[in-house]
Amino acid sequence: MSRDLLRAGAARQPPWDEALLRRVEAAAFAASASPHEDTLEGWVLRFDRSKAQRARCINPLQVSHQPLAVQLAECAERYAAHGLPMVVRITPFTQPEQMDAQLGALGWQQHDDSLVMVNTQVQRMPAWTQPAGIQALRVDHAHYAHTVGTLRGSSAAEIQAHAQRLQACAVAYEGTVWRRDGRVVACAQTAREGDVVGLYDVFTAPEARGQGLSRKLCASVLVQACAQGAQVAYLQVDAGNAAALAVYRHLGFEVAYGYHYRLPPH
Repeated sequence: MSRDLLRAGAARQPPWDEALLRRVEAAAFAASASPHEDTLEGWVLRFDRSKAQRARCINPLQVSHQPLAVQLAECAERYAAHGLPMVVRITPFTQPEQMDAQLGALGWQQHDDSLVMVNTQVQRMPAWTQPAGIQALRVDHAHYAHTVGTLRGSSAAEIQAHAQRLQACAVAYEGTVWRRDGRVVACAQTAREGDVVGLYDVFTAPEARGQGLSRKLCASVLVQACAQGAQVAYLQVDAGNAAALAVYRHLGFEVAYGYHYRLPPH
């Protein structure tokens, strides 16, 4: 697979096995499923109202037999009916391969470049000693959505939609919250499907940053996932988030491929 979207990963280490990357993408796609989905000529349309774009975007997974203009017009009607803007997610697995170029030629703007990082040696993750004064809590979906949503400044509607999506998802999510002196200092959750585990919604409270908490928390939840059978771990991160990239590389993750979104012209 030699698309431009894979070059970010190819520069750091030998080429990834395509079958592995397809497994990772399939696991990530399943983990971001929305209770509100539709299909159109091989495209999966998601209509979630949480902050996560991957749960409220168009996913061209197969080649449509309709002309692109017709397909997009039908998508526009469905998203308008849900009161949501149209967003198309472009990955190395998008079909047809020319979709990104076609949308760009139509004036669709690229935004939110993201990276998928993978760790195939996650079972070698060293166990970290829990920091002094930290209370670790395993919480349910509603609790986790409220915790991370509050830290992010999400609206009540976005928090509720996030909780509903986690509850309805067929992939098992597990959320962990770290507190110190009764205050949330960090949180992270995993979504495990078979031997593949995803790391999601990692957040450290602003006043607790610079203490290595996110690295230690991520290591902790991944060690737990490995005890349940995980052998490969993945995560998705903003391509411009240098601090997060450094943390994840320290944990053994490497860039495998990239993706981005396209927004229709104004």
